Amino acid sequence: MPPVDIQVLEGVFSAAEKQNMIRKVTDTMVAIEGEAMRGVTWVRVIDVPSEQWGIGGKALTTDDVKALQVAG
Repeated sequence: MPPVDIQVLEGVFSAAEKQNMIRKVTDTMVAIEGEAMRGVTWVRVIDVPSEQWGIGGKALTTDDVKALQVAG
């Protein structure tokens, strides 16, 4: 079983977006290893609390990431 963890900042992605991540990652594993992997691919979306994730020495907030989404 290939476990896949996706860590995201809490409050950035909706439940529907997280479900889409799970589906697409599972589909990707199946594309690589074959259909038999679908039933044994575990995908977890883990919410990290705001300000408990940092880049470049700066703690990021949920608002910081949402601003990046709009800018991108």
